[in-house]
Amino acid sequence: MEPCSNLPATINPLQLLSSLYPRNLSTCTSLTPIVSLIESCKQASAKSSTMNQVHQFTSESRLLDFPVEILRDILGHLDVYNLVRARRVCNYIRQVIESSSELLYSIDLKYFNAIPAPSIPSSDIPTLRKSLLRSESAWQRAEYSQRDPIVIPHSPNMHRWSCGVMGFPVESLQQIVFFQPQLEDGRSNTMNLRQWNCRLDGLSIISHYNFSVAEDLVILVVRAPSGDSHAYDVIFRSLSGEKAHPEVASTCVKALDNVVDLESFSPFTLISSVFGDYYGVLFRNVNKLNGGVADFLQIWNWKSKDTFQCLEVFDPSCKTMNFSFLTNDKILVVNAKELLLYSLIHSPHSLQLTAKFALPALHSSFEYTCIGFSPIPLHACAQNQLIALSMDISGESLAENPCFTSYVERNTLLELESTYTSHYGQANENSPNLPWSSWGPNHTRSFEESSFDPCKHSVFGFRSASLVGNKNTARPLCIRDFNPHRVVNFKAGNETRRNQRLIEGGEILPSSNLFMEPLGSGLPYIETTIEEKFLSTDMTMEANRVTLLSFEVMNTIRMSQEGGQGIIERELLQGFEVLDFE
Repeated sequence: MEPCSNLPATINPLQLLSSLYPRNLSTCTSLTPIVSLIESCKQASAKSSTMNQVHQFTSESRLLDFPVEILRDILGHLDVYNLVRARRVCNYIRQVIESSSELLYSIDLKYFNAIPAPSIPSSDIPTLRKSLLRSESAWQRAEYSQRDPIVIPHSPNMHRWSCGVMGFPVESLQQIVFFQPQLEDGRSNTMNLRQWNCRLDGLSIISHYNFSVAEDLVILVVRAPSGDSHAYDVIFRSLSGEKAHPEVASTCVKALDNVVDLESFSPFTLISSVFGDYYGVLFRNVNKLNGGVADFLQIWNWKSKDTFQCLEVFDPSCKTMNFSFLTNDKILVVNAKELLLYSLIHSPHSLQLTAKFALPALHSSFEYTCIGFSPIPLHACAQNQLIALSMDISGESLAENPCFTSYVERNTLLELESTYTSHYGQANENSPNLPWSSWGPNHTRSFEESSFDPCKHSVFGFRSASLVGNKNTARPLCIRDFNPHRVVNFKAGNETRRNQRLIEGGEILPSSNLFMEPLGSGLPYIETTIEEKFLSTDMTMEANRVTLLSFEVMNTIRMSQEGGQGIIERELLQGFEVLDFE
């Protein structure tokens, strides 16, 4: 939105505002942004014929004398918080705001922490706003449309999710097949299953893969040919078909070049993440060229012409377990005792350690064996986002490894970076970490499970979804909403309370004597449980949809040719079960 141009230089913004808002303007902080906007509007160009009309304003003119179109244009430059405060200036300003679908839509996006649709014409905004409000109401009331299940023609193994699309390797790891359930039309519950694949065309078998629907990108990691100096080839392709990606700078890059002892090479664990312009792989337990073992984190800017890359080496004694992009230039790495925050800004070809956050301390007889992150979708890069940190724990006295999941907001970790710097200065390998007691209990919310369960803690924005109960049985769906705006309104009694309860405060002590300090209880949330039960092995969550990887055991009686007793054959049928909250 361009600012208007028909504000003459003789206008005094303070006089205009004082005629509207009689209190001492030095205390009216909510109006300060409007004052600066009026000043900037004097020098800007016009955007419409209405705004180009000549109006004879003088220094005695009032803000209310401006045409509604100009007021909307001025208010449109305010951030959402100041826009909400501007509604309290007077009834007229409130009516101007509430008569504008664009202004109300921007407020709703912030309130619900929703992701705006890209490049939308203004004519579509009323429809989008209505759709957003309808979807949010459906989530709050736990009302959904259940689509007809779709059977998957393959048995998924090593599968991954991205924006509602599932991918997994087939045919001896030489092809990745993708499935996406799609609604046949807007008036029925019939779902179609879109299917396509990505072949290696005679190359080596796939050692690892990842993909991003938002970037139309699929990445294949394959063993390098014998005799080469590097361990792997990393291949970038378009996700939408058998073609080159138009933005990829190099379709194939080298991984672990001249750093690995290829003669004693053995397959090792690969963990990858893709976000925006960057793709990274964590190679664990690698035999180094000069002897010894190390963990390597290698990152490429796949759009860069000079094939930007950086390589970070970790001591395996630290037990580096996982990593994730928080933003396009911030990376979170986790090891057996702490979270490490790295930046790509400060050093162009290496990672700069900027902060260290301790995990909750365990008693000496227990240890973290596996820690994972919920991936942050690229299209949520401008919005705050919950991160689910799942921690598996092992110990000699444990019959099975319990799993604890802690939620933390991405923006909290980014803000704690400055807290760390103010306490300890520039972070390095030997600097202390910020103790769990200083950040964890007040900024996280923890949950205890008997073991890891892929049907728990699927996250999108401030909302999470889990199937609760024994994972071998049909289970109800539990929705947790951590949106602080909704929590405040719920406490004030301004929202529906059907099937909902508010969970806040209280010290969280795990049932087993594993931890030396309390877990996090600082994030209040609204919990809603759906009565219907689902039988599922995995799930993913989007803005207005939950997709379950469901299964059904089919018993077939096959009679023997000799006419003897029949044999019962059991077949496991897997498919998608889709719940649309809209």
